[in-house]
Amino acid sequence: MEKKSDVVVATERYGSTGFWKYVAKNGIIERRRDESESVGRRGNPVVGVFKRVFLPQGYPESVSGDYLQYQFWDTVQAFSSSLSGTLATQASLRGIGVGNQEATVAAATFTWLLKGTCIILLADGTGMLGRILFAWQKGSKLDSEAKKWRLFADVLNDIAMFMEILAPYFPAFFIFIVCTAGVFKSIVGVAGGATRAALTVHQARRDNMADISAKDGSQETLVNLAGLLVSLALIPLVTNNPMLTLLLFFLFTVLHLFANYKAVRSVIMETFNEARLSIVFQQYLEDKQILSPQEANLREPVFLEFRKMVQIKLGVRLQEVVKCSQELDLALKNNRLPFLLGVHNGCVCVCLGPKASVCDEIRAMCQAVWLSNMLSHQTQQKQSHWEMVRESHKLMDKVFDPFIKGVVAAGWDTGRTLLDWDEWRVEWKSKSS
Repeated sequence: MEKKSDVVVATERYGSTGFWKYVAKNGIIERRRDESESVGRRGNPVVGVFKRVFLPQGYPESVSGDYLQYQFWDTVQAFSSSLSGTLATQASLRGIGVGNQEATVAAATFTWLLKGTCIILLADGTGMLGRILFAWQKGSKLDSEAKKWRLFADVLNDIAMFMEILAPYFPAFFIFIVCTAGVFKSIVGVAGGATRAALTVHQARRDNMADISAKDGSQETLVNLAGLLVSLALIPLVTNNPMLTLLLFFLFTVLHLFANYKAVRSVIMETFNEARLSIVFQQYLEDKQILSPQEANLREPVFLEFRKMVQIKLGVRLQEVVKCSQELDLALKNNRLPFLLGVHNGCVCVCLGPKASVCDEIRAMCQAVWLSNMLSHQTQQKQSHWEMVRESHKLMDKVFDPFIKGVVAAGWDTGRTLLDWDEWRVEWKSKSS
C-alpha cells in the first residue's frame, strides 16, 4: 500500500494492458503495478501469453478496429477448409489406386508411381499456366475489390475440392477433372494470397504489415494443427463410406462459406474503391447525407456481379474519349480540370492528365458514376452524351466541395484511393489554344 511519504517519480505502461509507477522511498526507487489504472485490465497470465504469441505487438491499438472479428471468422473458415481438404485428398488418393485391397503391392506401387506422377505433372503444369493468366487478367482488381475476390477464391476452392471428391466416381475423366481442379486451386492461390495482402495493408495501423502477416501465419499453423488432429479421427470414419464423405464435405463447405462471408462483411475499409464511392456519392445526391465507412461497407456488394451495367473505365487512352477535334472541343467545354470524360461503346471513359491529384481522381469518379447512372436509366436518347457530360460538370461544380469536406469529416481517408485506374496519362491543349 502506498504511503503519503512515497513519491511517484515516473509512470509507464505497456500498450493498454499494463500500467506501472516508480516510487521513491528513502533514496530507493521501487517499481509497482498501478492498480488504479489496471483495474479490469489484468487477466489470466495464460491468455496474456497467448495474445503475445498469436496477436500483433501493440494489439489492439496497432491494428484496425475490425481485426479481431475478421480473424475469428477467418480462423473458422480455415479450420473447415482444412477438414474439407482432407476429404478431397483422401478421395484423390483413392482415385489413383491407394488403398485398393484387390491390387497386389507391386501393382499398386506401379499404379501410384505412373498414374500419380502423370497427374501431378499435368495438374502442376495447367495450374502454373492458370496462375499466370489469372494474375495477368485480374491482378489490379485484387486491390480495388479485395472483398469480392477473397470470397470468390474461397468459393472456387470449395468447387475444386468437390471436383476432387467426385473424380474417383468418373474414372474415364479422372485426369481431366483433377487437372481442372488444379487450375482452380492455382487461381485460388493467387487471389487468396493477394487479397490477404491487401487486407493486411488495411489492418496495419503502425506500418506493421510484417508483424501482422507473421502472426497470421502462426494462427494459421495452429488452426492447421487442430485440423490435422480432427482429421486423424475423421479418416477412419469416411474410408469406404462415400455418403458420409459427401455429407461431411457439404457441412464443412456450408460452414466455410458462411465464415468467409462473415469475415469479408466484418472488414471496414476507410478508403474509396468504385463501389464504396458510388454508394456514398449517390446517397449524398439523394438526401445530402454522408455515409460513414461502416455504413457504406455494410452496403458494399461482396459477390462478383455479372449483371449488365454501364461500365466505367478509368485512365483510358484519349482516342477512347474523343475521335475528332470537334469532340475534343466538346470534352473541354466548361472543363478546366485535369481529366476528360466521354462515352465510348456504351462505357463511361475517363482520360486522366499527368498532374491530376487524388482529389481530382475522386471527382472524376463521382462524375463517371453520375453519368453511368444517367445512361443506365435512360429509356430513350433524349440528349447527346456530350450534353450529359456538360451537365455533370455543372453538377460537380455545385456539390463536390461540400461532398469532399463531408467525407473527410465522416472518417474517410482521401489521401489515397483504391480506384482501378489504368496507366494511360494524356496532356492536351486547352480549347482556347
